[in-house]
Amino acid sequence: MFDPKKPTVLLLGRWQPWHEGHLALFKRAFAKTGQVVIQVRDVKDSSGGKGQNDNPFSFEEISKDIQKKLLYHGYEFNKDYLIQLVPNITNITYGRGVGYKIEQEFFESDIESISATKIRADLRNKGKLKE
Repeated sequence: MFDPKKPTVLLLGRWQPWHEGHLALFKRAFAKTGQVVIQVRDVKDSSGGKGQNDNPFSFEEISKDIQKKLLYHGYEFNKDYLIQLVPNITNITYGRGVGYKIEQEFFESDIESISATKIRADLRNKGKLKE
């Protein structure tokens, strides 16, 4: 069972859609604490900020996709991770350091080059996603 008192890594994103780069990020996050909270920004059909206007997937679609893909890799919902719907967060600020770090992860070029923009374009070209 997910333990809310245990150290946890937070992943915040649009996940439009969840892809192999996101999976690599999740695995790295999970290795740090053994549990992760994935927050999904509520951005369907709205702007997620400058250059982030293409958001065709709903929270429900994203959540189901994440659960399916993580289960395939052996991660269990409500045990290894939680998924939370959050507002369209565009800024994260904090005062003093109070026991957490904000870290950017870097990956090999094959992971860094994965683009959800390209994935959405491919889905549209194949007729699997409407304009």
